[in-house]
Amino acid sequence: MTYLLDTNIFSDLMREHPKLDNHLANLSITDRVIICSIVRGEILYGISRLPVSRRRQELSLKASKLFAILPCESIPETAGDFYADIKINRQLKGLALDENDLWIASTALALGTVLVTRDRDFHQINTLVVENWTE
Repeated sequence: MTYLLDTNIFSDLMREHPKLDNHLANLSITDRVIICSIVRGEILYGISRLPVSRRRQELSLKASKLFAILPCESIPETAGDFYADIKINRQLKGLALDENDLWIASTALALGTVLVTRDRDFHQINTLVVENWTE
């Protein structure tokens, strides 16, 4: 199975969340854990917004180490098809979703991965398989 980490889970990984670390330790050798370029961008943006400080330096180092370990997938062309479908369906229901979250969900669907997130809004997207490894 392939798992795509959402930004909040990547952040939890940087904070060494015990339940997340335990879940990762129990994955099968054939399982794959990845991020996508949207998640990478959100993490780098969040760190860049911090004032120059020891904390920023530590977070930057933690992120760099994780970026070196976790493969970062590009957004596949077919994600655009999922994006359009998800966005119009949510608009018809009067539901909003952050643009980056739309692209992350679309990427997970296009790649056929499980999306690992704490964000409950993703549960409202039909056919998207979502797991929360921090509970």
